[in-house]
Amino acid sequence: MSESKNEKITQRLQVDYDLLESMGYEVVGVFLQGSQNYRLETDESDIDTKAIVLPTFDDFVLNGQAVSTTHILPSGEHIDIKDIRVMFETMKKCNINFTEILFTKYRRINEKYADLLAPLFDNANNIAVWNKKLLYNSISGMAMEKLKALKHPYPIIVHKIKRFGYDPKQLHHILRLEEFIVRLVGGESFENCLISKDCENLIAIKKGSLDLPTAEKMAHEFCEKIKNVRNLALEKGIDELQDVVQIYDSVKVDILKKWFREQLIR
Repeated sequence: MSESKNEKITQRLQVDYDLLESMGYEVVGVFLQGSQNYRLETDESDIDTKAIVLPTFDDFVLNGQAVSTTHILPSGEHIDIKDIRVMFETMKKCNINFTEILFTKYRRINEKYADLLAPLFDNANNIAVWNKKLLYNSISGMAMEKLKALKHPYPIIVHKIKRFGYDPKQLHHILRLEEFIVRLVGGESFENCLISKDCENLIAIKKGSLDLPTAEKMAHEFCEKIKNVRNLALEKGIDELQDVVQIYDSVKVDILKKWFREQLIR
């Protein structure tokens, strides 16, 4: 990624961070999400982020609704905003779209919580695969969602359907997920699997290099491959890394303790 793109992303993270603070949130961190983390961005790729925020002490005690919302910016780009409790429980489900933030180099962390967050990043490769049954099922489920969306005329992609007969972005996701699960089951680290070994081809497919019949055929074939790899892996039996996933809870407790103490002594 060029220096200008690095600067653009870094600036965007700070802008989002400042915006969230102006909205009254206590921000733990803002993280880049999406194609730039996979080196699969194009000139049309948005810069989207995920943010971890904290509840007030009063909200926590009075069982206030934990924040889980998406803020759409004027550009159409967005910030997924989640209370730390919601974010960590979601990440425990091993959805790549969330655990990717453990690996992105693009993040704006609140200095107050940097040391407390460190165990997540230090143990990211184990945390991300703590329950491989959940992980493999999540990957398969994501692929099937992309398959269903392949030709669905959602408002934001209807122009692609009209042009190509399908959404090339959905196809490239399916192919990326197939490569991901094959390499992961083969013993590669989660972090390594996030980056495709065939980025150039995937970007070309994302831009619409394949005709509709070829795209449909590949989408179905690769979804089937994903299911087969998942099934074979699960048949062998998989151990859970419960001691590792508990890092989420210890980090959450430590951060909330620090934040609540700060509020109570004001």
